[in-house]
Amino acid sequence: MERRALLGGIAAATGLLATPHVVRAQAPITLNGASQFNEEHVFTRSMKHFATKVQEYYGRPVNFVWHLNSSLGLEKQYFEYMSAGRAVDFGIVSPAHMSTFSRAAPFIDAPFLFRDIAHWNKVLDGDMLKPVSDEVERRARVALIGYAGGGTRNIFANRPATNMAELRGLRVRVQGAPIWSRTFQAIGMAPQVIAYNEVYNAIQNNVIEAGENEAAGVEQMRFYEVGPNLIMTQHAITVRPLCFSAQTLSRLPRELQEAVRRAGREAGVFGRNAESSEDAQKITALEQAGRLKKITFTQRAEMNAAVKPVMEAYAKEIDADRIFTAINALTS
Repeated sequence: MERRALLGGIAAATGLLATPHVVRAQAPITLNGASQFNEEHVFTRSMKHFATKVQEYYGRPVNFVWHLNSSLGLEKQYFEYMSAGRAVDFGIVSPAHMSTFSRAAPFIDAPFLFRDIAHWNKVLDGDMLKPVSDEVERRARVALIGYAGGGTRNIFANRPATNMAELRGLRVRVQGAPIWSRTFQAIGMAPQVIAYNEVYNAIQNNVIEAGENEAAGVEQMRFYEVGPNLIMTQHAITVRPLCFSAQTLSRLPRELQEAVRRAGREAGVFGRNAESSEDAQKITALEQAGRLKKITFTQRAEMNAAVKPVMEAYAKEIDADRIFTAINALTS
């Protein structure tokens, strides 16, 4: 009896060693998320919502490791890490950082693209950006699993400006995608590409006079300290894709892949609703605290007219003219 029991135990142990995938499948999977911001920022909250939904839909343990406050660099680095399948598995990234892999990617977040929040929501809900997301996933190996954003971008400056003439020559920081420099030049400003984390010091040292951002960024980065005049140009509504490494995704169990895709869509909607609703509240709170002053901009229609031919030419140049036409034809 003892010999048979011993042989049976050896056989069982041998079977386990021969099928190590069974043991590994039972171990919790770890996913790394990165954010430039702290726990309170809407991007981080959107990512935490994503993690909660992944756990809910997968129904099994998943470990989430958080790298906040730019501890792993900036969004550009996060996207590179996700593309390489290392260090960062998911994060919210500006489309401007995807231009190496898709010329059309930055266009989905271009200035002067959306008429208002209702128009913006219809574009995102209608899956009109799918050609871009498919290209990014194919070439960069990064999946765009949801769309957050929703902040209306204005110009924060160390001097006020109420019209086109007063904006002329303004040295303003813009994102690296060419469409930002071209449209701001068409308005008469002097755009400069500077790293996001260098904007505060650049204004403080008079390298530039202004930047442009949504309320959450102005608050988080304390840009109001160096640019207390918020010029209400309302020139863009942000689109911030929630990205997930396609290499990581391919290694996950099928059920978890499905949970990630489903949770990504819902986290994007969560982020959009949160940021778009909180945007005006943040500006009002900063104004009431005496930290910034809202400056009414009186020539928004003229500003849009000045950039229209630039937008049309650029869309054609990067083969995004069909997307641009479809977005313009959509009624809000």
